[in-house]
Amino acid sequence: MASSTNLRSRRSVAERHALAGVEREIRAQDSHNRRKYLRDFTQAFRNYDSLLDSGAMQNAMRAADVVLIGDYHALPAAQRYAATLIEQRALAGGRPVVLGVETIFARDQHILDEWWRREIDEDELRQRIRFDLDWGYDWIPVRELLVAARDHAEALYGLDCMPREDLRKIGARDRHAAAKVAEIRARHPHAVIFVLFGESHLAPGHLPRLLHREMPGTRVLTVLQNIDALYWRAAGERVDQVEAVRVNDDVLCVFNATPLEKYESYRLFLDQWSRADEGPDFAPTIYNLIDSLASFLEINRYSSHNGTQPRFLVDMLPEVHGRSADDMLRRLLRRKGVGDEECESMLASVEEHGSAYLPQVNAFYIRDFQMIYAAEDAARFLHHACRGLPHRLHDHGGDGTAGNGNGNGNGTGQARAAVDDFCARIIEHAVAYFGSRVLYPARPAPPDDGSQLSRAACEKAAQAAVRGGEDRFETSEREWGYRMGSQIYDAYLAGKVAPSGLRRLFLAHVEEPGMARKVCAAVIAKLRSAARKAVTAS
Repeated sequence: MASSTNLRSRRSVAERHALAGVEREIRAQDSHNRRKYLRDFTQAFRNYDSLLDSGAMQNAMRAADVVLIGDYHALPAAQRYAATLIEQRALAGGRPVVLGVETIFARDQHILDEWWRREIDEDELRQRIRFDLDWGYDWIPVRELLVAARDHAEALYGLDCMPREDLRKIGARDRHAAAKVAEIRARHPHAVIFVLFGESHLAPGHLPRLLHREMPGTRVLTVLQNIDALYWRAAGERVDQVEAVRVNDDVLCVFNATPLEKYESYRLFLDQWSRADEGPDFAPTIYNLIDSLASFLEINRYSSHNGTQPRFLVDMLPEVHGRSADDMLRRLLRRKGVGDEECESMLASVEEHGSAYLPQVNAFYIRDFQMIYAAEDAARFLHHACRGLPHRLHDHGGDGTAGNGNGNGNGTGQARAAVDDFCARIIEHAVAYFGSRVLYPARPAPPDDGSQLSRAACEKAAQAAVRGGEDRFETSEREWGYRMGSQIYDAYLAGKVAPSGLRRLFLAHVEEPGMARKVCAAVIAKLRSAARKAVTAS
């Protein structure tokens, strides 16, 4: 059984490497982190008392009069979590709910009230509160929060004041916000007041201290989100995913994103702001993910030979295209012989997941950055690059003829090719899923029906998938691949698989006849052996 230290290291090594690159870039553009006010926050929350389940979280919410929610402005998950808390507390009943937000200046309360009464629409609200000019982060999650408040809360208030950019005045903004919350409490004495404010304001000596001074005896609960030090510490817990921890009696911390996801979101905003009207540049984000996964696998990006390393990986890095590249990508794909139907299917995948790696043109296409899928696609690229680009798997006979089982040589050969193709795609999905967990450990494990992976079951599933046609083939290979990738990740956490062994899996030429089945069988055997040893040890 791996120790907490080893478990923490294995879960975090690739993510920490990726994070270091993002932090360097942020520091080069934003020097505010050296300010004492921000250091007070980072130094305040280094350890926690215990893990929390959802029941304990709800009990803490029910006992509070004021709930301070830490907001990482660049991360949509932070605002969406606040919306969820408001809805859950309102539906629980007992007390009305009120929301106050830093996003909107108190001076614009009359505009907010007009929107609340549905006298103006959201476009006019956004324009008149100067959201894009004075705030500049993503509007959609903020809009969802405001709508949740209008649907479930008794009232909605703006809490902030100018100037936002001058950290020398940040203490004055805290005093202003505390006074506004006290006014809200006087106006709604029976309500639970939720306050969404920037996380650095929630250090014990900042806004919480001022609220206790303004409202003695008020039960103030601070709910932090995704604090780095607590996240890394929780990585050593012997559970698949830590949802929340109790820092002390008055402070909780929930985890709905990783530090890498937080800071990549902020870096993208910094890049977007520097480009004025241009869209964000996703290329550094994708290259950082690829570089971090390659370093984790001990891959030399500058190796001049193939074998245990991909040859000059640095020269195979993909193009990265943003939101406005639809037409150009269609032209690129057509030049590579990709038909209209397949092209539209690829773009539909982008619509669903926000991004996709397109091996036909060795390019990423990103409309909406989502860490889970970007990390998965970074691993897909690395799998293709390790085998030498480009690689395209065989047509597997979506009409069902490949596996007709008629006994003739051609049918048998097609059936073998279909099983080879199925196994190759399983491996691709497995390494993609594994890579996403290494870079994004918070990703949930895929559903598991409890059945064991086996070579016979794999080949049987391949034959059934081929008979079921294209859709069944793709669904089945993904399910098998994700299950295999999840078990590889568990074996890695348990210390049963080393990065060097995983590198060999990335380098395996599964496109060669018969190779994919051999690799699949070897991986399944390794996983079953590791599982038996774990049972024996326990």
